[in-house]
Amino acid sequence: MKAYVFPGQGAQFVGMGKDLYENSELGKELFDKANEILGFNITELMFNGTDEDLRQTKVTQPAIFLHSVILAKTLGDDFKPEMVAGHSLGEFSALVANGALSFEDGLKLVSQRAMAMQKACEVEPSTMAAIIGLDDETVERVCAEIEEIVVPANFNCPGQLVISGSMKGIEIACEKLKEAGAKRALPLNVGGAFHSPLMEPARVELEEAIKNTTFSTPTCPVYQNVNAKPVSDPEEIKKNLVAQLTAPVRFTQTMVNMIADGASSFTEVGPGKVIQGLVKKVDRKMETAGVDSYQA
Repeated sequence: MKAYVFPGQGAQFVGMGKDLYENSELGKELFDKANEILGFNITELMFNGTDEDLRQTKVTQPAIFLHSVILAKTLGDDFKPEMVAGHSLGEFSALVANGALSFEDGLKLVSQRAMAMQKACEVEPSTMAAIIGLDDETVERVCAEIEEIVVPANFNCPGQLVISGSMKGIEIACEKLKEAGAKRALPLNVGGAFHSPLMEPARVELEEAIKNTTFSTPTCPVYQNVNAKPVSDPEEIKKNLVAQLTAPVRFTQTMVNMIADGASSFTEVGPGKVIQGLVKKVDRKMETAGVDSYQA
């Protein structure tokens, strides 16, 4: 079975999507529509902006979503997913790609999600850190023993887990995790503690927006971040999307489950190659490919 996977925040680069705009009628049409929906010229920032412009959450999230989704739409009949998944923000791209959400509704939700997360970040300074070379159970145990807010946030692949929490919580956790045997504990340059209890204000805001959006039965199951299981019921998809903001991204488990359920290849649609690398860490023999530019 063909699995299609969609990247999340961090995969952005200046110039992303420009070839789609210049070489595809449909691509140009969708990008122009996106500028209208968002109320600002995101294409200008994507094609000609600076790294700094692209790092703003309100720009990053819609930019990656647009690159992935428009790319998938320009593949035409070649795009026949039998299962999909996305990393954090990428879950929204996956849901447009498998027909659960319309392009317009997907973009509006991503924009609202980005703004809500940005606001939550401003309420209380917080951050994230990558923990390398330690098993998941040890990371979970150490985080649970710390009295500050600090939780596992992204289970990326075996031996790579990102933690999220208050500034002090992350500082204490990095020290303790190095003592517990982590090869590295690297604070990340991010705006806040995504996928942690500190995103609760954003979760409440997004819940309202998702409740008022129409979701359809998708053409194939989406393996959602919250439970790493295949879901096709629109109501369950909505519930899991809301929970995703404060819950960890179970991407290691997602890839393991997709492979167990018959995935024979993974194609990453969107900027970068991060997810292909994560798949290889789970199963070195798995066939991976990427689509990151217009296929004439």
